Amino acid sequence: MRQTLIATAFATALLAGCGPGTANTAGTGTGTAVAASAQAESQADAAFAGLAARFLDESMALGPVSATAIGDHRFDAELDDMSAAGRQKSADWARAMLVTLDAIDASQLSRENQVDALILRNNLAYGLWDSEVFQRWAWDPQVYSGLAGSAIYSLMAREFAPMPDRLRSATARLEKLPRLLAQARENLDPARVPRTHAETVARQNRGLESLLDSFIVPAADQLQGEERARLDAAVATARTAAQEHQVWLDETLVPNAAGDFRVGAGKYDQQLVFALNSTLSRAEIRERAEAELLRVRDEMYAVARTVLKDRDGAPALPDQPDEDQRQAAIEAALELSYAQRPGREEVVDFAKHTLEVATDFVRAKDLVTVPDEPVKIILMPEFQRGFSVAYCDSPGPLDKGLDTYYAISPIPDDWDQAKVDSFLREYNNYMIHVLTIHEAMPGHYLEGVHSADHPSTLRAVLRSGPFAEGWAVYTERMVADAGYLDNDPLFRLTQLKFYARAVANAILDQGVHVDNWSKEQAMDLMVRQTFQQQSEAEGKWVRAQLSSTQLATYFVGAQEHFDARAAAKAKWGAAFDLKDYNDRMLANGAPPVRFARQLMLDEPIR
Repeated sequence: MRQTLIATAFATALLAGCGPGTANTAGTGTGTAVAASAQAESQADAAFAGLAARFLDESMALGPVSATAIGDHRFDAELDDMSAAGRQKSADWARAMLVTLDAIDASQLSRENQVDALILRNNLAYGLWDSEVFQRWAWDPQVYSGLAGSAIYSLMAREFAPMPDRLRSATARLEKLPRLLAQARENLDPARVPRTHAETVARQNRGLESLLDSFIVPAADQLQGEERARLDAAVATARTAAQEHQVWLDETLVPNAAGDFRVGAGKYDQQLVFALNSTLSRAEIRERAEAELLRVRDEMYAVARTVLKDRDGAPALPDQPDEDQRQAAIEAALELSYAQRPGREEVVDFAKHTLEVATDFVRAKDLVTVPDEPVKIILMPEFQRGFSVAYCDSPGPLDKGLDTYYAISPIPDDWDQAKVDSFLREYNNYMIHVLTIHEAMPGHYLEGVHSADHPSTLRAVLRSGPFAEGWAVYTERMVADAGYLDNDPLFRLTQLKFYARAVANAILDQGVHVDNWSKEQAMDLMVRQTFQQQSEAEGKWVRAQLSSTQLATYFVGAQEHFDARAAAKAKWGAAFDLKDYNDRMLANGAPPVRFARQLMLDEPIR
């Protein structure tokens, strides 16, 4: 019922937006023709509004785990059906939706609806391609581990409903978990499963029981009588299913996994179009990324010369360095930033401090409108610790009024000092400042709050990853350019290093999946060329094998944001104002960046 109300409100808002166009035709010499055009536009918009409402209403039933995360809680007791029949049902539905979309004259839609129609078409076509061509369901066990973990976590992590209600939904999902894991064993072909995927999921599956122990068991007393007994039985059933699945993973899937993790040029290029929804081709992304990496290393060298000037023991700092001289200077300057790091017990407090500093700075420099509602700082859940210092945890787009969390990780208790030192070399004081800018202010948190105000529910549900990640990367440079930390050159150097990591991600993604890079080639890019710690690069090497195209979102999104700002400056001239530009960009509701640019600058929608 809740989704139906939201969809109805969405349709009403779209239809209401058509009114002024009709009213403005009165008194013109071509009144009849203009009125007919306005009527056609209104009819097209009405048809699209109905289709968008149907999509929002029906897609949630086909993907109940995603629906919970998005904020539609009608299906919180259900799990996705990954059987052949379930996949066919989803494919038939997507094709029918595309047929209905094709019947709408896109040229008669409002500009906002033209954008939403293109976003919807891409989403439907991507889903069909993934199911029928890419076939992740047949070779990627992460599909099933992700569903199993999210089915529990998305119910229990946020207080969108009273705990007893969420426990009842969890009970029903836990009862269905054996079916999902059985479908995984039926669908996955070990000959097609890459070994890295199999080994990763074998480790992840062990975490299912920790999710039960972390989220379900401590709250179980809030159910009584038959409901409590049913929950206890469901937990026991889920444990047994997870253990049985672990045996299959360890004894069947991992030993026999023989698939190639490299997706190849053909599928990579197809996926790139869907996943990024950008006009940049693979070749253009590679060319821009390689040129940008050279530029960033030159800029890092210039900053390093400033940092190391007149310092005892500094390496050679010539005006025209060779590669070895550039490398040595940047590494020596970065060592000065690595030395400034919080103590083992001080990470959380320092991250809180950086949030205050970044918020005050953005307000003082008037870079973008800062919302009044605060981001809440929380300790990162224990099972997610050990990979980064912080992340932004936003509610689903349909879960209105819930808090956004800036999750900060203390150092795990079981780490020895050597591991702690390595971790904090990478995540030193300056890097924590950069992370806070990226994740919270004015990055992901602020972008999410602004985007949530856009009236298109469809756009909120299908928000663009490259827009969000690109905005966060864009803000890192914007804040540094505005003089953050009194223009401390070590902060600038660290921000450039973090940005170089985003650039390298795009190169690494293609290198691994298209160019058959070896691990040695990948590690050279990450450790030598972009100055990542060995442990950080080792993790990224695994991540590059486990996914394709996602690593490109940071660089491509950022480049499109920088391009859009440059185009706005050129068009608006002396009238350009950075805060006004940023607010206008965020007011578009996080579509692919090219669409936000086209809407904002009155460019053709395409």
